[in-house]
Amino acid sequence: MTDNPSYDLECLDVSKNFGSIRAVKDVSFDIPSGSFFSILGPSGCGKTTLMRMIAGFEDPSGGDIRIKGKSVLGTPPNKRNVKMVFQHLALFPMMNVYENIAYGLRCNGVGNAEIKRKVHDVLERIALPDVAEREIHQLSGGQKQRIAIARCMVLDPDVLLLDEPLGALDLKLREAMKIELKLLQHQFNTTFVYITHDQSEALVMSDNVAIMNQGEFEQIGTPQELYHHPSTAFVASFVGDSNRWSGVVKSSDSTGGKVETEQGLPMSFSSAGEKTMQEGSRVNIFVRPEFIRTVRAGGGDLQDAAGENRMDGIVDSLLFNGANSRVLVRTGSGELVESDVTLTGENDLKPGEDVHLVWSSKQSMCFADQGKA
Repeated sequence: MTDNPSYDLECLDVSKNFGSIRAVKDVSFDIPSGSFFSILGPSGCGKTTLMRMIAGFEDPSGGDIRIKGKSVLGTPPNKRNVKMVFQHLALFPMMNVYENIAYGLRCNGVGNAEIKRKVHDVLERIALPDVAEREIHQLSGGQKQRIAIARCMVLDPDVLLLDEPLGALDLKLREAMKIELKLLQHQFNTTFVYITHDQSEALVMSDNVAIMNQGEFEQIGTPQELYHHPSTAFVASFVGDSNRWSGVVKSSDSTGGKVETEQGLPMSFSSAGEKTMQEGSRVNIFVRPEFIRTVRAGGGDLQDAAGENRMDGIVDSLLFNGANSRVLVRTGSGELVESDVTLTGENDLKPGEDVHLVWSSKQSMCFADQGKA
């Protein structure tokens, strides 16, 4: 592969073995300059190991890592133009904000006048122009996050690595910081590589997301592609909420097919056209709660509820969350099915009511059962 400076970061068949354990297995990807790229996966999937190799704290067992088109294998961390923000921000408590941000510049031998200009410029860009003289303990959690990023960005890195940086924040601040980080990335126009096990963080902020599982990338795509067109059962189950059924294919062609679930219920699915499920094969069906419509039994609006799939049940409970409310319906076989609803306080569904669940086969995502989703 030739040098390609249009990519800030390239990983080519990168692997890492710890004895007989393959923590990272031949991972390849490239990140265009100035984009926000997330690596999303469960704990222990290898994402932190991959990031440590990019930063230079671990040596790959195989493959190549390139920054701005140049291989950095054998280059120590302090010689790579890559900076890293950790969950526990490691700000120096004995230094004020100005000295925290200036520290790296001083280590690089930058003059005092240039340091002053750069520190004040970066504080303006993170919208904290008046905190230079504050002590670290006087900052809020969100301000500390921004100072930790500023301390890295003042050094003009080619890539900023962020290792679960919001994990220590409370829920409300974490929600606010998702938007803040995306705005900061646009402000600096620097490539951000973000690792997390929190899907909402990855989906909200990223231009592209890699889904990592057991040391491998299962799929790379935009948040919309991963949500609406997952390529594997693991991605379908890990990204977003889904109802899941297992069953056996009874009939199938290039347009879709029919499945009999383990509960004995018929269920139809549509195919994207590139694959035909083999009759008799075991599969998993995933349906998002927002695509299932809950209709009162005996209600006149059942005729208006489009969908080839139908299931009957009883409302078990309501989960009120404003516009994102949800109903849990217990079917005759005892399973709970989730369906998104709008709860207005008037004529809402109530626990114990008989209902029908209906949805289109186009919303049934079908994958071969490989036993690892």
